[in-house]
Amino acid sequence: MPEIVIDTNVIVAGLRSSRGSAFRLLQLIGTGIFDIHLSVPLVLEYEEVLLRELINLSITRADIGDLLDFYCSVATHHQIFFLWRPYLRDPKDDMILELAVKARCDSIVTYNTRDFVGVDRFGLKTLKPMEFLQSIGA
Repeated sequence: MPEIVIDTNVIVAGLRSSRGSAFRLLQLIGTGIFDIHLSVPLVLEYEEVLLRELINLSITRADIGDLLDFYCSVATHHQIFFLWRPYLRDPKDDMILELAVKARCDSIVTYNTRDFVGVDRFGLKTLKPMEFLQSIGA
């Protein structure tokens, strides 16, 4: 089963539009087709960005809480005890890389694949949502 970390930009895109591959990916979370991995810092980032973007989303503050609760209920949780920072240009991307390595994920699903140049050194792929969906036949 594919093991992934989902970048925040994919969550935001999926909640902005129900027509794209990000939305389809979000619909499949918790179905057993793939596993997602989370850390406390990543959940906090999801929450911060979603609350900031709330005006652009067709959901409520309570919906964000429910969504994050659901993700936490179906994800595998990790504590990160090692830091390689800085490895990538953005410290928040480093946080995602560290989680993906700790969780022994196959891929990081993101729209910003160029921000993760060099993660192949850790045995990781970066895939856009559509590429990931195609790779699992969904």
